[in-house]
Amino acid sequence: MGADRMIAVEDLIALVRNYNPKANADRIAAAYDYGLRMHEGQFRHSGEPYFSHPVAVAAILTEQRLDDATLITALLHDTIEDTKASYSEVESQFGHEVAELVDGVTKLTNLQLSSTETKQAENFRKLFMAMSKDLRVILVKLADRLHNMRTIKSMRPEKQVQKARETMDIYAPLAGRMGMQWMREELEDLSFRVLNAEGRQSIIRRFITLQRETGDVIQRITGDMRHELEQAGIEAEVFGRAKKPYSIWRKMQEKEQGFSRLSDIYGFRIITGSEEDCYRALGAIHQRWRAVPGRFKDYISQPKTNGYRSIHTTVSGRDGKRVEVQIRTRQMHDVAETGVAAHWSYRDGVRTKNPFAVDPAKWISGLTEQFDAEEDHEDFLEAVKLEMYSDQVFCFTPKGDVVKLPRGATPIDYAYAIHTRIGGACVGAKVDGLRVPLWTRLKNGQSVEIITAEGQTPQASWLDIATTGKARTAIRRALREVDRERFVKLGRELARAAFEHVGRKSTDKALDTAAKHLRLKNRKELLARLGSAELTAHDVVQAVYPDLAPDEGDQISPRRAVIGLSPGQSFERAPCCQPLPGERIVGITYRGKGVVVHAIDCEKLSEYEEQPERWIDLHWHSGTHPAVYGATLDLTIGNDAGVLGRICTLIGEKKANISDLEFVDRKPDFYRLIVKVELRDIEQLLSLMVTLEADSDVAAVERFREKTKVHTAVV
Repeated sequence: MGADRMIAVEDLIALVRNYNPKANADRIAAAYDYGLRMHEGQFRHSGEPYFSHPVAVAAILTEQRLDDATLITALLHDTIEDTKASYSEVESQFGHEVAELVDGVTKLTNLQLSSTETKQAENFRKLFMAMSKDLRVILVKLADRLHNMRTIKSMRPEKQVQKARETMDIYAPLAGRMGMQWMREELEDLSFRVLNAEGRQSIIRRFITLQRETGDVIQRITGDMRHELEQAGIEAEVFGRAKKPYSIWRKMQEKEQGFSRLSDIYGFRIITGSEEDCYRALGAIHQRWRAVPGRFKDYISQPKTNGYRSIHTTVSGRDGKRVEVQIRTRQMHDVAETGVAAHWSYRDGVRTKNPFAVDPAKWISGLTEQFDAEEDHEDFLEAVKLEMYSDQVFCFTPKGDVVKLPRGATPIDYAYAIHTRIGGACVGAKVDGLRVPLWTRLKNGQSVEIITAEGQTPQASWLDIATTGKARTAIRRALREVDRERFVKLGRELARAAFEHVGRKSTDKALDTAAKHLRLKNRKELLARLGSAELTAHDVVQAVYPDLAPDEGDQISPRRAVIGLSPGQSFERAPCCQPLPGERIVGITYRGKGVVVHAIDCEKLSEYEEQPERWIDLHWHSGTHPAVYGATLDLTIGNDAGVLGRICTLIGEKKANISDLEFVDRKPDFYRLIVKVELRDIEQLLSLMVTLEADSDVAAVERFREKTKVHTAVV
């Protein structure tokens, strides 16, 4: 394998000369020859000569139009570490600047950034010290990591996973923090390919399906945008692209949405000639497409700390599809692509005098200043990660102490940052003396006061409001405890109704015996599992009184409950309509799955209207069926003491078994709950619904079906 895959020295010099005709070709060629000589006889895991890697790293840096010193460092970055070359030799041949840069990259390579917490914090400190000397060290290191991730396939699987995790946790966010968005996206996607290949493939497959269904959306929208800008007399370039699989995956996780419901899987860029044209282009886009509220950001008038400038807006077309649009000038685009690296970039042979490029010295000193104050390693590590992942806001307590939070934090995050006890008891907040909702996003310099109340407990809705890990973990822990008490209470009612059903009492002794037989810690654990539907009431009664389990006698076996199937053909009830014995039914055949039985009025049947060959005429056996067929009820009951217990008893008296119960809405005066019951047939369901509807504390009872609710009670 080999040498023919390595970029030749002439080709590398040609890449540099494209953007910097004044580049010192002799120095670059000398570094190339020196590196080639030093790495002679060394090979990569793939079998290629080792020096092909430093050359590829240098080529990646030419894409960012970087200076000679950075490219020479890339060519030599592994010489001091892996060959007989020494610092003094590199310094004498290529000067002090290059030797220092190579030494900096070598030190970074030796840092185990994904090691144990304390060591990791110390290493992060070293990383920032190396960066603060000369930021070009990290530019070479990022390009080095990018090439290693592009060629990771030749490494051992466990090494691939370790490198991919480190890249996802440290290098990708660092590239993003430096404004090198393209690099962040590629590093994330290459890591995603290793860490979740299946998830990535599923997104790519869905993309292909989407393109087949909708055609080339990018070309169509790009054409429409160009047309609008031409009509408005604005000279601009328009580019469209599908977002990277990892970016889509992360949005799916954050928004808890499926691929089909995700709006912004396409991104478009409009690059104009002037700042004024950016705003004119924005007007033209908003005139043609509807802007999505809350998705507009103007980073031109308020640039990010890494120099990033752009207007962001999300618009939706007539078909409701949303797309993200970024509008910026060419100079802004250069900074957006290379971030802090724009400071060293060349264009047309001169170092770019880009007014938007951030001074790297200022950027890094601002970053390191914050961490110098951190004595504690863990605090330092948390601060580093926070700083890399997102910008921060600094708020004040009423006493004037500073509380540091990630951008986007809310008063809930602030309350938990002070103390978990204050977070849990929070009922409201004042910002700069004015009462604000708990979902308010905090801004830099605001004074925040938390209002607490005794007896307040964390609410489930807070999980949607909180953004910090500390707050979310504490809220989840508290909710679990509250839920446990609720499940124990509910389990007690279910157990009482189940024991009464067989003429026995649900005593503590009976529950202790059941817990022992079921190998559970104690009766409280048993009741919690019963209430959360991990156990059925039938299991509990069976554990104490096995002889009292209902006798099935001459009942029809569920395996032969349906008539009209071919010999050996299996069936299952459709979960959407849950047909019961006694209802009119029809079967739909599935290859390899047998027959799925639907109620004749099921809405889902419309999907098979044009496939009559799959329909089978079926009917239920007319004998007695056992109570094993699940049906779901949607109940609204009064929020009074004893009501839930009475409802459970009523269901038990109708010889129905509750298999699951879930609260879906809690109001001060009413509860709405979904109850799953096991029944014999449709007659038993109708009889049960009439009984429940007759109860004065039941406001409404409906049979719950997927997508539709059919009111079947006869009053």
